[in-house]
Amino acid sequence: MELAFYGSSVVAILATLGVISGTNPMHALLYLIVSLIAVGMIFFSLGASFVGAMQVIVYAGAIMVLFVFVVMMLNLGTAQEQERQWMKPMTWVGPLLLSAGQMAVFYVALHGIEGTITGEPITAKQVGISLYGPYVLAVELASLLLLAGLVAAYHLGRETRRGDIISTRNEEDDA
Repeated sequence: MELAFYGSSVVAILATLGVISGTNPMHALLYLIVSLIAVGMIFFSLGASFVGAMQVIVYAGAIMVLFVFVVMMLNLGTAQEQERQWMKPMTWVGPLLLSAGQMAVFYVALHGIEGTITGEPITAKQVGISLYGPYVLAVELASLLLLAGLVAAYHLGRETRRGDIISTRNEEDDA
């Protein structure tokens, strides 16, 4: 169990450093997926299998699809040039090595030297009581912060095209 926790922690830290230090958005997305899956494994090794599953399903699945759509909407160059750049082996080497390391840690934790992962499982009800009990204000503030970030990202990334009507006058002028 300790091996799974520490091994996944190392993978998560290295993948997160890849996200932060990367200049190419697709490289950062690949590293972010590996990092989120490693964090899910950390939760799983601590006995929070529900939270680990939600980490992988919600963050590594659904939210990463949204990030890919954002990268596609940014239109960082011609499509052929982007695809050639993304298909280079150097794009995939780092995330592939980290993913292989994570899979090795997962295999050893389940079938290896230490035996199976044991621990008291945490139910979804316990997670809900913890989040929406004493931490309800923090959860609501985090949701508002995410909403504000979403609105800001939309307005910053929006491209004004020819023919778009942009109103610069006040409504008081119409009255």
